[in-house]
Amino acid sequence: MTTLEILKNAKAAAPVLAAASTESKNQALLAMADALMANQEAILQANALDMEAARGTVSDVMLDRLALSESRIAGMAEGIRQVAALPDPVGAVRRRVERPNGMVIDRVGVPMGVVAIIYESRPNVTSDAAALALKSGNACVLRGGKEAFRSANAIVAAMQKGLETVGMEATLVQLVQDTSRASAQELMTAVGYVDLLIPRGGAGLIKACTQNARVPCIQTGTGICHIYVDAAADQEKALNILENAKTSRPSVCNAAEVCLVSAAIAEEFLPKLHARLGEKVELRLDTQAAAIIPGKAAGENDFDTEFLDYILAVAIVPDVQAAVSHIRAHSTGHSEAIITENTEAADYFTRTVDSAAVYVNCSTRFTDGGEFGLGCEMGISTQKLHARGPMGLEELCSYKYVIHGSGQIR
Repeated sequence: MTTLEILKNAKAAAPVLAAASTESKNQALLAMADALMANQEAILQANALDMEAARGTVSDVMLDRLALSESRIAGMAEGIRQVAALPDPVGAVRRRVERPNGMVIDRVGVPMGVVAIIYESRPNVTSDAAALALKSGNACVLRGGKEAFRSANAIVAAMQKGLETVGMEATLVQLVQDTSRASAQELMTAVGYVDLLIPRGGAGLIKACTQNARVPCIQTGTGICHIYVDAAADQEKALNILENAKTSRPSVCNAAEVCLVSAAIAEEFLPKLHARLGEKVELRLDTQAAAIIPGKAAGENDFDTEFLDYILAVAIVPDVQAAVSHIRAHSTGHSEAIITENTEAADYFTRTVDSAAVYVNCSTRFTDGGEFGLGCEMGISTQKLHARGPMGLEELCSYKYVIHGSGQIR
C-alpha cells in the first residue's frame, strides 16, 4: 500500500474514532495490549531479524534501543493498559465561562484528526504512539526507521488484530511500508491529510522535519541534558544521580550529556566522579577539569553534542549563575538538573533555566511520560507553543468552543 493510500485511509477513519465513546476506545486499547502479548513470538522473531541486520553497523547502545524481549513487550502492553486507565481528554471541558447575558461558553477538548509520527530505531515507540493517538481520538500513521521495520510491522499487525476483535477499523493504526526518505518527505508535505507531525529521533531527523514540513510539526527530542553540581551539593547524592543519569540508559534523550561542577568543590568532587564513572564513562574535560583528573580533552563541539553513549562532557564553572549561563548557551531545552542543599541556589536555577523539565536533586532520566503519570509519551517537546515536555493525551488534542444560549442576539 502506498503512503498516499495509507493517508487516505487514516483520514477516512479519523471522524469515526473522534465520535467513539470512551468505553469503546478503552476496549480497543485493552484488545491491542492483549494482542501484543498473544503475538509476542512473531514480534520477537521479527526483532531478531532486525537485530541481526543491525549488528556490526550500529553501536551497542543503539542495539539496546532496538532490542525487544518478553519483558519489554510486556512493558509495552502495560503502557497501553495504563493509557486506557487515564481520563479521556476528548469532550473534556477545559474551561467554562458564564457570560452576563446568560450564554455558557465551554472550551472542549477535540482530537487533532490524523497524527503522523516519524521515528527511528525504537520499536516500543510504535505501541506508545498508537495507544496515545487512539485514546485521544486520533488516527495515527507511523513511519519507522528501516533498522526496526520488521519489528514495527509485527507490532502494528498485532495491534490491528486487536482493533478488529472489537469491531474497530485496522486503518486507525497504520505503518508506512516505504522506509526511504521519500516517504518521510511525503508525510511532511501531506497538507490536507496530516493534522500534526511528530518526529522522534536524532537531531538530523528533527531538523529535517522542522525545516521542510508544510504540515503542523512539533519539535521534539534532542537532549543535551545538563547536571550542575553546586557548591552546596550532597556529593554522594550527586554521584548517585550522575551515575543514573549517564549510565542507566545512555542511548535515550533524557540521559545526561554534560556535568558542570562548582569551582568551590571541584578539587574534592572531581576525583570522586572519576572514581565512580571513570572505568565505564569516557570523561571529556575542559581545561580546568583536566588539571584535576585524567580524561580526554574536550573538543570544540563536545558541549554541543548529544552523545547517546558512555561519554560525559565535564566543565568547571564559578557558581550557579555561570552554570545557568552555560546551559542557556548550550542546551537544547530538554532537561537540566541542579544538585544542591541550598534553597536559594535551587530557586535561582529553576527560575532561570529555560528548559522543558528542570530538576532539583533528582535524575534527568525521569523526563518520561510514564514517570510523569501520562501512561506513556508521544515524544518530548522542546518547543514552547502548544506542547512542552512529555507529550501525553492532552497534547494530542486541540479544543473548540461550544456555546449554549437561550435565544441571545448581539
